[in-house]
Amino acid sequence: MTDQAQAYTFKAEVQQLLHILSQALYTDREIFLRELISNSSDALHRMRVEQLTNSDVVDRDAELAIRVSSDENAKRVTISDTGIGMTEEELIQNLGTIAHSGARAVIERLAKEQRSDVIGQFGVGFYSVFAVADRVVVTSRSFQPDAAAVRWESTGGDSYTVSASERTERGTTIEVYLKDDAKEFAQPWQVKQIIKKHSDFVAFPIYYADEDKPVNQTKPLWRRAPREVEAEAYKEFYRQLTMDWEPPLHQLHLSTDAPIDLHAILFIPSKRERGLIERRTEGKIKLYSRSVLIQEEAKDLLPNHFRFVEGVVDSEDLPLNVSRESVQRTPEIQRIRKTLTSRLTRELAQMAENQAETYRTFWAEFGPFLKEGIVVEPSSKDDLLKLLRFHSTKGDELVSLAQYKERMVEGQKAIYYVLANDLESARRSPHLDALEARGIEALLLVDLVDGYVMNTLREYDGTPLENADNPNLDLPELADEESAETIDQAVFDQLAVRIKDVLGDRVTQVRPSKTLKHNPARLVAADGAGQRDMHRVQRLINRDYEVPASILELNRSHPLIRSLAQLHTTHPDNLLGNVVIEQLYDSALLLDGLHPNPAQMVPRIQQLMEAAVRAD
Repeated sequence: MTDQAQAYTFKAEVQQLLHILSQALYTDREIFLRELISNSSDALHRMRVEQLTNSDVVDRDAELAIRVSSDENAKRVTISDTGIGMTEEELIQNLGTIAHSGARAVIERLAKEQRSDVIGQFGVGFYSVFAVADRVVVTSRSFQPDAAAVRWESTGGDSYTVSASERTERGTTIEVYLKDDAKEFAQPWQVKQIIKKHSDFVAFPIYYADEDKPVNQTKPLWRRAPREVEAEAYKEFYRQLTMDWEPPLHQLHLSTDAPIDLHAILFIPSKRERGLIERRTEGKIKLYSRSVLIQEEAKDLLPNHFRFVEGVVDSEDLPLNVSRESVQRTPEIQRIRKTLTSRLTRELAQMAENQAETYRTFWAEFGPFLKEGIVVEPSSKDDLLKLLRFHSTKGDELVSLAQYKERMVEGQKAIYYVLANDLESARRSPHLDALEARGIEALLLVDLVDGYVMNTLREYDGTPLENADNPNLDLPELADEESAETIDQAVFDQLAVRIKDVLGDRVTQVRPSKTLKHNPARLVAADGAGQRDMHRVQRLINRDYEVPASILELNRSHPLIRSLAQLHTTHPDNLLGNVVIEQLYDSALLLDGLHPNPAQMVPRIQQLMEAAVRAD
């Protein structure tokens, strides 16, 4: 090569491609530094492999490292490595040929939003530098002792120049001369911040200027053996990752090379809502390839019902598109997703079995996410069923569906549940009377998604799931018991007519109950009403929601119903009876979680209190 620079024309319609690469493809201009550091890391990896079998190399004892510097006055950022270097031929091949022939025809056939997927097969991350640069100079010397150093220069137009260089040390140096609107990238603190954000775990030390201490960590936590990591290190890493000062509830550290290379640390936060500044309920999974950050938030690595998980995932088997900002959909990605999902599900199952209190905390915060998975991801249903836990009428402990089945009484044909807005209301549900009288356990469902879950499942292990508000429950016979005092049928029929007149179309029928023991009344589904499980959901999402007409069942033995019947018999025109009837209906709605506006009851309750004080 002569000292005089030789001009070359870029191949593959470079002006169009450079515009796409530097302007349209990259959404965050700071990643130019990540791409250049990644290229340096690749060159260092190749040099390390070469040194295993070849001792005849330039600068044999040079440290395998990357050095970055910047000059604000000159608006310049410089990236230098001691990697494998390039010959003149390699430099022209690597930097002068952007894509395979025919690239323009391929690109023109695709919509703009599809371009990054096509360009992804070309391997041209270096050209992201022209998103910020007016001029780029690359100086390189190959590891081969007889190879001459070479200089490459381009302004991002349709040509570039190549000339001889006096460089004596092995490796490559890239000088980036920044545009005026990108000069902030020459600020030292900005350079260091970008390195920490995007390249903190590159496997080689990255030094800034003449500093002796690397800016980055050279061995990421997730690539260490779990036995080497102390508990406090996990907590510190979680704080750095999430800015959540509460320690995580649990972590899963996974490192495997078969059937796919995969290193990951996944955290389950201690709270659903977290973060010091940004209060959020969804986690973020950072995706790395060879310890280089590829995505700040990789949403496809776990199913949506695990979106509360925080963590990092790293794999050397990932096929990446050119910008490294999105990962192509491939079998490798699906295997990673399957592996992470399986391990996380297994980890939660072990927690539920061996750490009951920890799992109770987990379930209180994240149970609704898993219930959502039952509804929207049928393929995950069998795995998630094992993780479901419920409050029940048998104490304060959470119960699984399997445990419930083991405790079913003789003659019980279904798994029963009640729906309510909160646990207190559920425990007071009048629908429990018949079950409690027979010693039958009921699940207490208070999450909004529970209606969807029950509608989706319908049965568990061959046993149907049944809402206790069903008017036709098939329950075991009760042993003979002493009958309580009741109002006679004629008096009840008169009261039923009065109640129907007051409530109108809100009830389809007023009838005596065969199941109520301790409660005065309950509302049950009218024939053909169906979908009772979904009414609470509809009340919240439907602005025009109307409470469905129901059957009102009355307990003829209850003191309130007997007193109301007596009041109607002796003082049929007493309007206080109407107030009591309205409140009786509203109270039943409230316990079922169906009242459209509980505040409407306040004036009526005050009226009843005034009447009670006067009577006293």
